[in-house]
Amino acid sequence: MSDNIRKEPAKRVTTYAHSGDENGWLIELYKDAAKTTAYLTAAASGAFKGYHLHRVRAARYVCLRGTMRIILYTMGAVEGGRTTWARQEHILDAANPERLFIPNDVATGLENIGPEEGWLINYPDPAYDPDLKDEQVEYTQAELEAGIVK
Repeated sequence: MSDNIRKEPAKRVTTYAHSGDENGWLIELYKDAAKTTAYLTAAASGAFKGYHLHRVRAARYVCLRGTMRIILYTMGAVEGGRTTWARQEHILDAANPERLFIPNDVATGLENIGPEEGWLINYPDPAYDPDLKDEQVEYTQAELEAGIVK
C-alpha cells in the first residue's frame, strides 16, 4: 500500500450577488500551497454572478453542466473624457464543450440561462493568490454602462 494516497479538504464557499442574495457556490478543486489553481463555480438556474474584473489574472472557463451566458465588458476608447466599455456575450453549454479565455482587465458576469444548476470550471492564470488584496474589482452593470473605471 502506498503512503502517498490521501484525502484533502476541498473548501466550498457560498457566493452572493451584489444585493446580498445567495446566487450559488464555488469549490476549490486544486491548490498549490495557498494559491488556488482550479475551482468550480456553480450558479442556480436564472442566477447572475458578477460583475468583477481581475487586474492580474486571466480566466479560462469550461462549462461542465448547464448553459451559461458569459457577459464581458472590455475597456474601449475615451470619448469626451469618459471611458466606454464594449459589451460582448458568449454562451458556454455543457452539451458542446468549449474553453473561453478571458484576459485580465475585462469585467466579467456569469448568468445561468439554463433550467438546471450551471457549473463552470476556471483555471485562472496566474493562480488565485489570497495575498493580492486589490486584484479583484467589483462593478455593477450601471457603473460599466456609465463608463466608470475603478
